[in-house]
Amino acid sequence: MGVQLQMKQGELIALLDGEIDHHGARELREEIDAAVQRTKPRLLTLDFSGVQFMDSSGVGLIMGRYRMMSEWGGEVCVANLPPRLEKLVSLAGIRELCTVISGKEGKA
Repeated sequence: MGVQLQMKQGELIALLDGEIDHHGARELREEIDAAVQRTKPRLLTLDFSGVQFMDSSGVGLIMGRYRMMSEWGGEVCVANLPPRLEKLVSLAGIRELCTVISGKEGKA
């Protein structure tokens, strides 16, 4: 589990890797939040292309970053969800809050 962060023209891209569970989500949250506070991006893209497993903690990770970015007038994009995670994200209502880009359309 890990994250690589890239800043490109006002967009912070978080390339997530591994499994996102309770313990992993906390570490990801801290690292992403620190980068967001430091860079103040207009867009935060969470790229899930390297994620093999995610439980509800991953949904909480997305929701918390959505709340934080909304406070600053920013947006969150969820990109490259593996097919088995797309259903979890849809059931959680993430599509109503964030832009969700499938692997075929993914820009990150």
